[in-house]
Amino acid sequence: MTPEELAARLARGDPTTVLDVRNRDEFETWRVDGAAVTATQIPAIRFTQAEIRGTVDELAAEFRDAPSPVVVVCAEGRSSAHVADLLSEAGVPAENLETGMDGWARVYRAREFPVGNADADATVLQYDRPSSGCLAYLVVAGDEAVVVDPLRAFADRYVEDAREHGAEVVAAVDTHVHADHVSGVSAVAERTDASAVLPAGATDRGLDFDARLVADGETVGVGDAELVAVHAPGHTTEMTAFRLGDLLLAGDSLFLESVARPDLEDGDEGAPDAARRLHATLTERYGEFADDTLVAPAHYGPRTVPDETGAYVAELWTLRDRLGALSMDEAAFVSFVCSDMPPRPANYERIIETNLGRDSLSDEEAFEVELGPNNCAATSEA
Repeated sequence: MTPEELAARLARGDPTTVLDVRNRDEFETWRVDGAAVTATQIPAIRFTQAEIRGTVDELAAEFRDAPSPVVVVCAEGRSSAHVADLLSEAGVPAENLETGMDGWARVYRAREFPVGNADADATVLQYDRPSSGCLAYLVVAGDEAVVVDPLRAFADRYVEDAREHGAEVVAAVDTHVHADHVSGVSAVAERTDASAVLPAGATDRGLDFDARLVADGETVGVGDAELVAVHAPGHTTEMTAFRLGDLLLAGDSLFLESVARPDLEDGDEGAPDAARRLHATLTERYGEFADDTLVAPAHYGPRTVPDETGAYVAELWTLRDRLGALSMDEAAFVSFVCSDMPPRPANYERIIETNLGRDSLSDEEAFEVELGPNNCAATSEA
């Protein structure tokens, strides 16, 4: 099974059993996950030992009633191929995930989604990296395009997709200084005549490369349309969402199943103050927006289910109804988001330094440091 085939399977919600044959710590840190996934970890060495002893059937028995096929996963697809063969010989339909978790991290899907009355002349593509839940957006209007929250690993993809829509990328925008992936704003700008655009507050974070800075209420033009900056602090001080009519590209402020974590800029000590800023953003600033505002976040969780179009978006009224955190008073909200945060993203300090332009990574290093879940939400659900 190719990684792309697995991604399509999970997007459809097909029940899927994943057997991960890496070590336990690797499995616990990062694995194939999803709303319809049942994941089990058995190290490959146990299958090798069972093969020698003639007891593979005993290991295979656990999977005889599992939905077919069992998808076997390792780091690069070699150990898992052998295990998949052993299971198949034991009568359990099994398929190897080609190229393993390395290939899984390279899957990048794009879908066009309807934006209601946001802007009749604009087309919006949502990019989805299922291995981490990272989302990015390409807004095309006329012969111009803007990419929002691009990933460096896929910089060429945005340029190519814009050209397929008859447009050139004129701006590459980050909603904030990301901590979970290496930003693609500079890489896209280097490949085009696009401007790198960041929130004005990025200078206070130590931004060390040339970029256009936008403050609250300022706009980024794309064809006849405009992306309007909405300062939305909390996750970070400079966090800025962008509005396109009734579409809100929310960055890391509000997700479909949770709200942003507040500790990635100033650590645990600064988290309560950041949480108070986030509460004001969600209840006061976003409180000005109509219920039918379509929220498009920068991340989604492994158990988040897309809408009927396959996009990870939701109207604001749905989130107000779904997320109890949005109706909490400030004290309860601060306690909630600071009390049960997941581990910080892998290598987040080095990723931040790279995204500020104060550290440099090769393409291979950049790909390696961002492997794993994004962990940018305060909790799995709110």
